[in-house]
Amino acid sequence: MAVMAVSQPPAGYYLEAEGKTGVELKQALHDIIKGHTESTYTALWTHFVATDSTADGMVWDMYSDIPGGTPPYIFTFGTNQCGSYQKEGDCYNREHSFPRSWFGGEIMPMYTDLFHLYPTDGWVNNKRGNYPFGVVASATWTSLNGSKLGSNSWPGYSGTVFEPVDAYKGDFARTMLYMAVRYYGEDGSWPGSDMVTGAEPKSWAVSMLLHWHNTDPVSQKETNRNNAVYGIQNNRNPFIDKPEYAVAIWGDPTSVSETASAATRPVLYPLPAKESVTVSFPEYFKGEAVIRIISLTGRDIKSIVAPYSETIEIDFGDTPPGTYLLILRVGPHRYSYLLPVIK
Repeated sequence: MAVMAVSQPPAGYYLEAEGKTGVELKQALHDIIKGHTESTYTALWTHFVATDSTADGMVWDMYSDIPGGTPPYIFTFGTNQCGSYQKEGDCYNREHSFPRSWFGGEIMPMYTDLFHLYPTDGWVNNKRGNYPFGVVASATWTSLNGSKLGSNSWPGYSGTVFEPVDAYKGDFARTMLYMAVRYYGEDGSWPGSDMVTGAEPKSWAVSMLLHWHNTDPVSQKETNRNNAVYGIQNNRNPFIDKPEYAVAIWGDPTSVSETASAATRPVLYPLPAKESVTVSFPEYFKGEAVIRIISLTGRDIKSIVAPYSETIEIDFGDTPPGTYLLILRVGPHRYSYLLPVIK
């Protein structure tokens, strides 16, 4: 099947998401990427040739690949398609990285959504089963490329998890974040799991996925795959195109939820900021303001604690141009803003 790849999203693709954060951004992205073109389950075998080929045309299996090293085995499209298997390296199959039991089984369009389906070793896929992703302290089983099964050491959940190798943790994190946005508001009947409520990652999983997202940034492999899937499904993974959206939606996973409507939120001006930005508070805000400015990769830029005032001016004279996340807390209220800085 011929697939037209593009080098970037079409002009204006994310226009309706501009300037939004939190739930507003999640809803906007959902509206942009929903209603994708569905494939049949059989067609996935063919689509994988377009979406998951190595440079030499072999299967790019994240459960067996060793980036920078020599994989223990390599699959040929078609020839090594499962079938039955007795051990690692026998064949590859169609892995729902967001397990289908989490959304109720063979239900469309989730069942064939290529953004969470990958060609992977059948034996490793079976070992992973429907366990959550996680961080394994002591492995009960380890694959030939170093993927692990064992109890979770990431705070918040101690059950059995599957840990992919470091080089592909970001890929799977952005897959999970895609599912949370693509099926936002459509997941009310999903059984969920120890990792997700509906399509939404639980708090322990959010913190881990954001960590993976930041420490394993978008690769050329993911960019190429995003383009290929777009040619098939006519939708994209926003977290590959614009990694900053992850922080803009979920922010600091240890903080409280955003409160108050847009009409009563503190206001930032001017935007984009140049030398400074002013935060203007509604009159009912009387508490101390705690402001944190972070880069979109999670690096702290500024931290400010200010007593109550109708306005607070933040100096950006020494801050390089770029887009930052401003997190504001006043009492029980928390707000986050995308903050462009230009010079």
